[in-house]
Amino acid sequence: MFIKSLSLQNFRNYENETIEFSDGINILCGANAQGKTNCAEAIFFLCTGFSPRANKDRLLVRQGQENAQIEGTTDTQYGGVNIRIELNKQDKKSIYINGIAIKKVGELLGNIHSVFFNPAELKLVQESPEDRRRFMNVSLSQMSKTYFYALLRYNKILSQRNNLLKDPDKYLIRETLPIWDEQLSKEAGKIIKARNDFLAEISPIAQEKHATLSGGKEKLIMSTESGYYGGEDEIAYALKQDLALALEKDMRLGFTSLGPHRDDIKFLLNDLDSRVYGSQGQQRTIALSLKLAETELFKNRFNEYPILILDDVLSELDKSRQRKLVELVAGIQTIFTCTHFDRTVFKQNQINKITIVNGRKRKSK
Repeated sequence: MFIKSLSLQNFRNYENETIEFSDGINILCGANAQGKTNCAEAIFFLCTGFSPRANKDRLLVRQGQENAQIEGTTDTQYGGVNIRIELNKQDKKSIYINGIAIKKVGELLGNIHSVFFNPAELKLVQESPEDRRRFMNVSLSQMSKTYFYALLRYNKILSQRNNLLKDPDKYLIRETLPIWDEQLSKEAGKIIKARNDFLAEISPIAQEKHATLSGGKEKLIMSTESGYYGGEDEIAYALKQDLALALEKDMRLGFTSLGPHRDDIKFLLNDLDSRVYGSQGQQRTIALSLKLAETELFKNRFNEYPILILDDVLSELDKSRQRKLVELVAGIQTIFTCTHFDRTVFKQNQINKITIVNGRKRKSK
């Protein structure tokens, strides 16, 4: 799976530009604030329908314009796919797959897979459990529409349950809550089971990638902190029982204290908690290893690699880890962004270098 061309109209700092990619290593090179990351962002947006950097679509529309468009042509094992997304300042978007309009973002997921990494992904290791849940949600939603829709339903039910818990009528809460608990637990069972399977599969791969990047000096171990295991029905039943036991506590708190919205992942490096004891360099390598493992997971499940987007990663690694990273992405369409291009890091690899200047591509030497 790879993207062949990307056309941008009034997207971020791009007025009207088309960029062509090779199926191997692509380098988007240029000074800061020229549009390299904007281009990478647009590719990920085509795959998922949302930006990894902006929480409102209107922020993607070029300043002074009302509309923007992203269009990409890709090649997959099942043939070519063309995706066009139109955006406007009212935060509305229209999505077309091979010229046919789709009604839901969920229908976009799974047409093109991608893995996105930039220095902000350090949040995966350093910051809140919400960032680690987001990682699982984005990856699993691309892999499974069932997961995506279960997550949507779960969040809607959770919001309704939390609103009920704030009601001053305690009798109403006790009478009504079991209905919400039944529905919440059913969707939670699907989510937690999928996450458990995901972590069981990705953990040994991430451990292997991390060992390569660190030269075998560090051992990475991942574990989930959900506390629920087994099949979907078993998980749903156990959670429903726990929600009943936590009723008084949840009423005092005014929100739901149990469920997949509280899940977390722990990263141990040489048996020590990486959040507490890991250096920033070690934490960066963990996050990168996780993203590289994610690409292998896509390959295992769909028999082809996703598009791998590595934004400003090389500048954060020493030469040794840069070279090991390039070795690890062999056979994967990879889009690097960088301000400085060092040919020695890529050895004899065939590369497609694209220089970006103020939202325009320039011929590269």
